[in-house]
Amino acid sequence: MKCPFCNAADTKVIDSRPADDNSSIRRRRQCETCGKRFTTYEKLETIPLMVVKKDNTREMYDRAKIEAGILHSCHKRPVSQGQISALIDDVENNLFNREEREISTAVIGELVMERLKDLDVVTYVRFASVYREFKDVDTFMEELQKIQQRNVPSYEPGKNGEETR
Repeated sequence: MKCPFCNAADTKVIDSRPADDNSSIRRRRQCETCGKRFTTYEKLETIPLMVVKKDNTREMYDRAKIEAGILHSCHKRPVSQGQISALIDDVENNLFNREEREISTAVIGELVMERLKDLDVVTYVRFASVYREFKDVDTFMEELQKIQQRNVPSYEPGKNGEETR
């Protein structure tokens, strides 16, 4: 590390500890040439995740887009913001732990739907109908039959703490 005072290349670390936010390392250094001390911060370099869309265009990953799609599908459903955040966190962990830095929207959509099936079946069907671009009632019915074959219990008011009217 170069000294900011005399530009000498020889410096030594005299103290090292996590920074206040725990996302970086604070290092106290001393120049071996001029003796002055200075502080540096070491932070993990994040490599941006690119999303490859259906038309092969690329854009930066945006958590808000996934959240907006899920929120739209959850409208008037017994799904909390905490559950949505946890679902997105799980999807993001999966995405960011992969080796590749480009992920297709197909992969992201499938990861979201896989988790929505376990969270709320109606929300899953709503999301799938937009994501998979259901064109007619027959396509919708095919998806519903797949769900019924999985023996997923249907939503019943009053279960899981929801109010009944």
